[in-house]
Amino acid sequence: MFVKICGITNEDDALFAVAMGADAVGFIFAPSTRQVPASQVYDITRRLPPEILTVGVFRDEHPDRVIDTMDRAGLKAAQLHGHETPGMVADVAERVRWVIKTVVPGTPDAARADQFGTDLILVDSPGGGSGKLWDWALFNDLPEGPRYILAGGLDPTNVGDAVSRLAPWGVDVASGVERSPGRKDAIKVKQFIERARVAAPEQHIGPDELPYDWADE
Repeated sequence: MFVKICGITNEDDALFAVAMGADAVGFIFAPSTRQVPASQVYDITRRLPPEILTVGVFRDEHPDRVIDTMDRAGLKAAQLHGHETPGMVADVAERVRWVIKTVVPGTPDAARADQFGTDLILVDSPGGGSGKLWDWALFNDLPEGPRYILAGGLDPTNVGDAVSRLAPWGVDVASGVERSPGRKDAIKVKQFIERARVAAPEQHIGPDELPYDWADE
């Protein structure tokens, strides 16, 4: 079970998430209360273990700017959280090893989630990063093929149910584990990761659950 803690704004939260077993940490460059400059992100990412996937979150940004920001921040993956076309995703994917494309369930982009040239698809609420739940029944309408990361309104109280019912490849959370915008709650982070892993179906448990070696750059 892949677990990403997003909206990281400081080193302490990043290190704690990693210590609790997170596979990935996300940094937001799109307009947000959790937006952080690339220079600050670089100071954090260079202190993280190489096996952690560090992700930059962008929304409707030009591919060249995505690449430039990622290089300055020392990141491994780009999360495209807007209305990017398959062509834009492909442009980024040519220069970034790992790309996560976000889709909103029930939309045309969700229906063609297998056509973006990446098998890492994050499924989030309308508006992206709103922290609101969406109709989980729509998860069944997604095409087969990609590895789906569930997001939107998740927190320690419902992540276990979400994982049990939908069996996503991974989960992603930001506001659901915060004590205030941009500041994580240590207990919530720990509970979220533990409960996601406990609820993970058998096919997402064990040494082969993650098909990527994030440290292999």
